[in-house]
Amino acid sequence: MARDTRNPAVSNKKVVVQLLDRTAIKGYVNPTGLAQAESLDLLTPDGEHRSIALPSVRTIYFVREFDEPYHLERKTFLSRPKINGLWVRLHFRDEDVIEGLVANDLVELLDGGIQLTPPDLHGNTIRLFIPRSAIEEMKVLGVVGIARRGPRESRPIISAAQSKLFTD
Repeated sequence: MARDTRNPAVSNKKVVVQLLDRTAIKGYVNPTGLAQAESLDLLTPDGEHRSIALPSVRTIYFVREFDEPYHLERKTFLSRPKINGLWVRLHFRDEDVIEGLVANDLVELLDGGIQLTPPDLHGNTIRLFIPRSAIEEMKVLGVVGIARRGPRESRPIISAAQSKLFTD
């Protein structure tokens, strides 16, 4: 009996791919390895496979439903975000600006693109992938959450002047 070796947690996700010329293509994408890929393998709702070069992609919107608008209603946070990560502001090459949260992992930031959680978590867009070629600038606005550090070494701090303070 042959054993299925595919990872059941990884499947094609609903996306709207926005190209640099602002045209949009709906379809399904396997998100694993997206940051290292040179092209995007898109399965359209009609069952057609399309290969799209990542340098021609502006943004990949991971959406809940195709019928709902994929554009973000809010592109910035109204207040400091509550989810852990790096709060960033991206400037696109076409001068558009968006804020979001990225993982607080510098290794992920060295990949060929940015996985971004949008400011409005209740909209149709769950997350975005933005290829590096579409980004002009990225600034960190804040670090949200606590850094994972080892336990701090505890030692008493007593100076010579303080040690005589309570003695005669």
